[in-house]
Amino acid sequence: MRRSSFLLLGASLIATAALPATGQAQQAPLSGSLVLYTSQLEPDAAATVEAFRKRHPGVTVDWIRGGTGQILPRLRAEIAAGSPRADVLLLADSLTFEGLKKEGLLRPSPEVQTGATPAAVHDPDRTFFGTKLMTTGIVMNSRAPFTPKTWADLLRPEARNLTAMPSPAVSGAAVIHIQALVQNAGLGWDYLEKLARSGIQPRGGNGAVMQAVAGGERAFGIVVDYMPIREAAKGAPVRFIFPEDGVSAITEPAAILKNSRNPQAAAAFISFLLSKEGQELASSQGFLPADPNVAPPPGFPDPKSVKLLPLDNARAAAEADETLRRFNQLVGQ
Repeated sequence: MRRSSFLLLGASLIATAALPATGQAQQAPLSGSLVLYTSQLEPDAAATVEAFRKRHPGVTVDWIRGGTGQILPRLRAEIAAGSPRADVLLLADSLTFEGLKKEGLLRPSPEVQTGATPAAVHDPDRTFFGTKLMTTGIVMNSRAPFTPKTWADLLRPEARNLTAMPSPAVSGAAVIHIQALVQNAGLGWDYLEKLARSGIQPRGGNGAVMQAVAGGERAFGIVVDYMPIREAAKGAPVRFIFPEDGVSAITEPAAILKNSRNPQAAAAFISFLLSKEGQELASSQGFLPADPNVAPPPGFPDPKSVKLLPLDNARAAAEADETLRRFNQLVGQ
């Protein structure tokens, strides 16, 4: 099984945590250390921590990034050893956090300030909080043999052996996408079986798929929206397609670990992500913000024009292991 590059340890950054608004007298500035485990791309993680740092210079922030499928084994190994390092998790999908919540590993955090973000993107028990919207659709190389309009177009003979996708062992977005397809009556396992026979190739994370398509090694890719939209704006020979039959979506939630050694600073960090400033930062990085009052980044369509594939989270969580086992058998992983 191919995996993306090993976890990267970001340089220690001096940062100050934003205090949650409480309506009471302002508390003393926060201090101490904070450890962030994230699946953000390295430049975005660095920019997020840097913006947090500009607010209040009192908390030392160490960050470690990797795919969700890399972060979780590391976290579980640390928990098993009795020495979990992370205070805050910022990972791809809600199903990951549903599982961690069920295991009792997350800290309910009523003090987190959610700003103008909708309640629907957050856990009702406030153990994790959606920070943005990332849809999964189709990226195509400018020299691809045709422009796909629906998911079924990837089954056309001209696309045979020319499509890549992220491995669900690395990408949380890929896990959500597979389960959304399975739950869709017009696609389902029949579609995935045909996609496997058409030579779909899972490889590493979303970044690896982008490289394959932008470099012309593959004509098409199944990938999260912001990567091709961002790279196309820089001149890369790619275009992102929102299929007419819908896209899956993840919310990149953030959560505080139950054993956090600095929960006050951790809550302030998440509050910053959900603040107007944090949401504007997400938009400037090329992501659809969770706050509907913040303008989307250039290159994105009107959110009202984007059809989302429905997903029953409870069903997806219950069927996750069996779904991934069956999918991996289909694609030979």
